[in-house]
Amino acid sequence: MHIVIMGCGRVGSTLAQILEDSGHSVAVIDRDPAAFRRLRSGFRGRRVTGIGFDRDVLSDAGIEGASAFVAVSSGDNSNIISARVARETFGVENVVARIYDQRRAEVYQRLGIPTVATVRWTADQILRRVLPEGAEPLWRDPTGSVVLAEVPVDPGWIGTKICKLERAARTRIAFVNRLGEALVPEPDTVVQEGDIVHVMAREADMRRVNEVLSHKPEEED
Repeated sequence: MHIVIMGCGRVGSTLAQILEDSGHSVAVIDRDPAAFRRLRSGFRGRRVTGIGFDRDVLSDAGIEGASAFVAVSSGDNSNIISARVARETFGVENVVARIYDQRRAEVYQRLGIPTVATVRWTADQILRRVLPEGAEPLWRDPTGSVVLAEVPVDPGWIGTKICKLERAARTRIAFVNRLGEALVPEPDTVVQEGDIVHVMAREADMRRVNEVLSHKPEEED
């Protein structure tokens, strides 16, 4: 794959080197030629000086043959404009833009421009390290309304089919970590001792989900 990256800061330069190590061809765009010093001396990709939403600059970076475009400069506006030019002018389907303003990230996500809301992502990562395990979601969508979270399951659920957990908590079990391996459960998969259960649910429903699964299942008549 050929991948074009706009922005040669710490994120852009790291991405470029990881992608090159993975066997991909890479072009990096930055308006400041001094920024390319962040790339290692053996970097074989293209270094293109210019503005990331300039069509000639994008062409110099090989955008016509690119499989993906990543905008990770320090400016939200530049990242979004560049991502839109890459998609709408050059037909690159796989584009990602880094956005610092979460509210704007949500808007562009709805418009079909995948975004990484830097502040929200960073906050989530910190919370996952300082709060008790499972207290903070592993992932949330850009709107913050859907989360992937680890939930505590009372030992009373051991031996119960996953489908019963889902019915009781009115949620979806995304996967189960069993003996260090991720398992996508079938409806008749049975909860075993030591399983770590992860659910995909609306954040507004997480209090109810935790309440149901952290207690023994109710006796059936």
